[in-house]
Amino acid sequence: MARKRRKGKEIKRRLLHKYRLVILNESTFEEKMSFKLSRLNVFVSGSIVILGLTGLTYLLIAFTPLREWIPGYESTQMRRQASDLTYKADSLEQRIAYTNQYLDTIRRVLRGEVAIVDFDPDSLKSQFQAPDLSNIDLKPSREDLDLRRQVDEEDKYSIFELSDKSKAVALFSPLSGSITQEFDLLKKHYAIDIAAKSKSPVKAVADGTVIFAEWTAETGYVLIVEHNDDFTSVYKHNGSLTKSQGDVVRAGEVIATVGNTGELTTGPHLHFELWKRGKAVNPKNFIDFK
Repeated sequence: MARKRRKGKEIKRRLLHKYRLVILNESTFEEKMSFKLSRLNVFVSGSIVILGLTGLTYLLIAFTPLREWIPGYESTQMRRQASDLTYKADSLEQRIAYTNQYLDTIRRVLRGEVAIVDFDPDSLKSQFQAPDLSNIDLKPSREDLDLRRQVDEEDKYSIFELSDKSKAVALFSPLSGSITQEFDLLKKHYAIDIAAKSKSPVKAVADGTVIFAEWTAETGYVLIVEHNDDFTSVYKHNGSLTKSQGDVVRAGEVIATVGNTGELTTGPHLHFELWKRGKAVNPKNFIDFK
C-alpha cells in the first residue's frame, strides 16, 4: 500500500515539476524569451489546440464550399442536378419512343402495311330487326313532355355538348372526277384512284393538321392530314403541294394539285387513302364521291 502511495506521489511530482523553456540567440546566446512549463500544462495546452483545430476543420467542412473539394462528398446542389438530369433523361427516352412509334406509323401508312378494316354500315341493318310498335302507345305523358322541355332548355347552354359538336368530323370529297380504281383488299389497293385534269385542285376532306408533306420516289408528292375522331387522310401522286408539315387546314381548303408524280402512276390522278385509328378503311363508306 505504501508503495502505491509513493508511486502516485512520484507521478504527481513529475507532472507538476516545473521546467523552463528558454529561447536564446544562437550567435550571442542572449536570452530572448523564456517560459515556465510543466508536463501537465503541456498536455492540457496540446489537447486544447488539437480540439480547437478539430472544431475549426469541422466548421470549414460543414459551412463553407470547401467541403465540395473532399473526394467522395456529394453536395445538395449536385444531388439536385443529378435528380433533374435523371428526370430529363427519362423524359427524352419517352419522347424518343413516341417519335419512333409515330414515324413507324407514318412509314407503314406510306407503304400500306397496316391491317385493314372494311366497314360497311349497311351490314349492321341485317343484324337487328325492328320491333313491332303497332300495338304500343307511343304518346308521351304530360310529365314526359315537361321533362323534355326542361332538358331542351338546359341543353341550349351546355358547354359539353358544344365541345362534342365542335370535334365532330364531316368528310367531303377531295376531288371531282371519275373513279378509275376502287378500294380492293385482295389486290392490296387500300385507296380510291380519282382521275382528273392535271393541276386540278385537291381539297382537304375535313379540318385537321398536316403531319407529312414530302416527296417520295414511288408515290411522288405525298400529303397526310390528321383529323379528329382518329381519322387520317392520305393524298398521293400530287403535282404540287400548297401546304407544309404543321399547317392547319380547313375542310374544303386546297392543299395540293393533281399530278402524275412518282414511279407507281400511269396518268394524272389522285390516290386517296382514309385511315381510322391506324387502320385503312374504304373511303366510300364515309365519303360520297360524286
